[in-house]
Amino acid sequence: MRNVKKWSAVLLSFLLVFSVFGTSTFAQTKPLGEQYVQETFRVLIQATDSVKAKVQNDLQLSVHRDFNKEGFTAEVNQKQYEALLKNKNIKVEKVAKVSVAVSEVAAKPNAVPSTQVPWGIKAIYNNSSLTSTSGGNGIKVAILDTGVYTNHIDLRDNVEQCKDFTSSSSYVNGSCSDRNGHGTHVAGTALANGGYDGLGVYGVAPEAELWAYKVLGNNGSGYSDDIAAAIRHAADEAVRTGSKVVISMSLGSSSKDSLIASAVDYAYSKGLLVVAAAGNDGYGSNTIGYPGALPNAVAVAALENVQQNGTYRVANYSSRGNPSTDGDYVIQERDVEVSAPGSNIESTWSNGGYNTISGTSMATPHVAGLAAKIWSSNKSLTNVQLRAELQRRAKLYDIKGGYGAATGDDYASGFGFARVQ
Repeated sequence: MRNVKKWSAVLLSFLLVFSVFGTSTFAQTKPLGEQYVQETFRVLIQATDSVKAKVQNDLQLSVHRDFNKEGFTAEVNQKQYEALLKNKNIKVEKVAKVSVAVSEVAAKPNAVPSTQVPWGIKAIYNNSSLTSTSGGNGIKVAILDTGVYTNHIDLRDNVEQCKDFTSSSSYVNGSCSDRNGHGTHVAGTALANGGYDGLGVYGVAPEAELWAYKVLGNNGSGYSDDIAAAIRHAADEAVRTGSKVVISMSLGSSSKDSLIASAVDYAYSKGLLVVAAAGNDGYGSNTIGYPGALPNAVAVAALENVQQNGTYRVANYSSRGNPSTDGDYVIQERDVEVSAPGSNIESTWSNGGYNTISGTSMATPHVAGLAAKIWSSNKSLTNVQLRAELQRRAKLYDIKGGYGAATGDDYASGFGFARVQ
């Protein structure tokens, strides 16, 4: 099945299998028999504490998420929204709604994998004869996605946390169901352990612990404030438990979201490594999406299992960064940092089986898993040192295939393809 959708500059899309931007959800009335139901939408409201309290009371608003000085979010109808816009003492904006699309998915999931070690895993291990993987012990990989099917035979032994950020103002512990499939697929690439029957697939770091954070609904749609809350929660949990944590976000947007940007900075400051998809709006320059484009996130481009100019090739759909910074080996905003396998990736699926998908969403967990594997072998590394090690390894395998790819640091592949060896 093929379902390709383009990004919209208006909405945030998060799950870059091929990220898609739906249309904004504006409040409107719809007939329901002889009654009319007014739709609601979510807004971010910024004001002083006293004004916040008055607004909440006057308009009878229920706070969805409180980001302190950055404001709070709430569900409002059209009448409440218009009242907020008239209030000169506050700043109000609609919270970006996010959605998911898939570029390529198998016609139907398979009950058994076609191979236990997918091509991307062999590539990142630089071993075409690989029969199993290892590493990641003691490192947590937080997958922020559509949830994870935690009873999958290849994942169940790795699950440490399972939380749903989509259904309450806080989170629901012990709930992270995935009826979309994308999140389970991403988790498998990062840390699938082959299953207790030894017949499943292997991810990059099968000994890592999984923190499954559901930030999007089963239809692949959600809000940026829920994602920001999950990022901050992962950072706080890392501090509380004294854990080394890699956040993997197969998420992206053509526009920068203030709540997510602030949350990424917060997590990085707390010692976490944040890995995010570059996006699927290539192959033009400066098409990289957020949060991957943020300086404190490692942006990952997607590679195909095709050789060109003696290396793997950057996929046409993979978003490109800023060509004016080529060759400087310095990460700035809107730069691609590294590349990893992203096309025709087989992994775990939400029905307990396996499926094949393409996109920068699939490249991202390869890098998150590699980071966990490296960190587990040297837990004294800081997140900054770990990132530098990823960059060092990427330089060892320069990517020269695909539009914009060239010798050295380039806007298509970044520093190159970081590998195990």
